[in-house]
Amino acid sequence: MKKLKTILATMLIALLMSSCATVFGGKVNSHQKTKPAPGQQQRDVRVVALIANILLFPPGLIVDFATGAIYKPQ
Repeated sequence: MKKLKTILATMLIALLMSSCATVFGGKVNSHQKTKPAPGQQQRDVRVVALIANILLFPPGLIVDFATGAIYKPQ
């Protein structure tokens, strides 16, 4: 029983510590990873993933923006 509780707690922590766009957004392409040069159009943000991160686990925003997964693919 103790082992089961440990496994469930680990799974719950992993779920809460993950960020929505990184987990559910699919593969990150080069457009999402590279920063636009000055004068280029800014990248669009996935609004649903942004709101989900804010509501569920705000530190997940750091992961999503760092990996570029929060931006819409082109």
